[in-house]
Amino acid sequence: MEVQEAVEVSTANGDKITYKDSTYEIVSKVAYLIGVPRNIFENEHEAPKMEVFLRLDRDKSARIIRHLCIIRTAIERNFRHINDAMRMEYRTILSMPEYVPAESMRQLSDDGISFMKKSSTKLSHHIIEINRLISDRINNCKKLFPLWINWEYVKDLFVMPNGLKEEGTKQAADLYYSCLSYYPYQVYINWVPQNEGNILYNDKKFAVLLYQWHNDYFNEFSKVSDVSSYVKGSIYEFIEGSEKAVVVVDCENSDPYKLCAALRNLDYRYTQKITSIILFDDVHTASAWRIFEDFTKIPVEHMLIERVKESKSLVDIKLTARACQEYYMNHVDSFIIVSSDSDYWGLISSLPDARFLMMIEREKSGADLKAALVNMGIFYCYIDDFYSGNAEELKFGALFKEMYRYIDSSVRLNVNEMFDAALRSTRIEMADAERKQFFERYIKTMQMSIEEDGSVVLEFKMKN
Repeated sequence: MEVQEAVEVSTANGDKITYKDSTYEIVSKVAYLIGVPRNIFENEHEAPKMEVFLRLDRDKSARIIRHLCIIRTAIERNFRHINDAMRMEYRTILSMPEYVPAESMRQLSDDGISFMKKSSTKLSHHIIEINRLISDRINNCKKLFPLWINWEYVKDLFVMPNGLKEEGTKQAADLYYSCLSYYPYQVYINWVPQNEGNILYNDKKFAVLLYQWHNDYFNEFSKVSDVSSYVKGSIYEFIEGSEKAVVVVDCENSDPYKLCAALRNLDYRYTQKITSIILFDDVHTASAWRIFEDFTKIPVEHMLIERVKESKSLVDIKLTARACQEYYMNHVDSFIIVSSDSDYWGLISSLPDARFLMMIEREKSGADLKAALVNMGIFYCYIDDFYSGNAEELKFGALFKEMYRYIDSSVRLNVNEMFDAALRSTRIEMADAERKQFFERYIKTMQMSIEEDGSVVLEFKMKN
């Protein structure tokens, strides 16, 4: 085996260990946008996923960026051949399908994009115009990426430094040629090329490197990884082995967003066998529990437990009592307990014939609880370890619900009443027709602006 091959194999094996259990959503999107060939997506042994390719290929903004990048890479890679043909044979790049992919040219034309100008007499002028189009349009793809990843870091990959000037395109080309083997799938991106192996190996590796390139540190690993197949397999085996299973959740000692992520990452072919999720909630818990049922297909029963004494929660007692009821009256034989509280050891020991699985949080669960579970042969897993990138909907849903509640309690403005009060105070009389015209022209133009300190300002925008 040659030295280069040995290094590549060693790097690949190291990546498998270092970046195991990662997701592929981010790298698939980046791969699509920078112009990685379709056949790479079709190869099941490569990272980028075909389902992401097909999804983004239906998005015009993404499609435009992809094909602009494909053509830019093609020009960079074949610059001398294309340039010679333009100078000596008076050919245009439209007549060079051997160098510039005709499919990408056609797709850009279909999407209403042209980078060829009559004033472009040099090949570098085409690159400059492509760079201009990419710079102007790349922000249209911001919506494709989650909020937790720094968009500016991603955006930098597409923007050629000093790319609107000829000297900038030349510097980029020289760097690209000299380090071609380091570029992902030999596709041009803006970075300092180095031997990092496949930077699009998976989301975890890519995110770590992306932040490193910007002298930053990425630590949101739950957003780019999922639990092992062993953990999921153990959960599926537990559900399959049950006659009737329920999930009981101690909302005081559980995170709704982590649990939502965990459930949404389990195969519904198995979780549909779960009869219900019973939430035992307290008035002091996160409001997200109130909309939890909107984000899972499993039936949800939400029990809000009132306090007799303000200082004492009754959640653990109510959960234990209800679990016993489910066992003896509803013939539930299997319980998935979501809590990091050791108080439920009494429940487990009280139902020796029932089956239990616990979902806990890493930092909230003590060593004694985990040791007891191991000794009893009860499987447990960390909900922290499930891929959490798909829990944003619940987070945003909870945020918007609370913001609407705040608005409802804080803002009491009726524009009709405001207008009537203003007329009375100013002692101005208006006929119905005049009043209607004033309302349409001035009051309906009211707009909201937000000051730097967060204060909301309502302003009238006068129509001429």
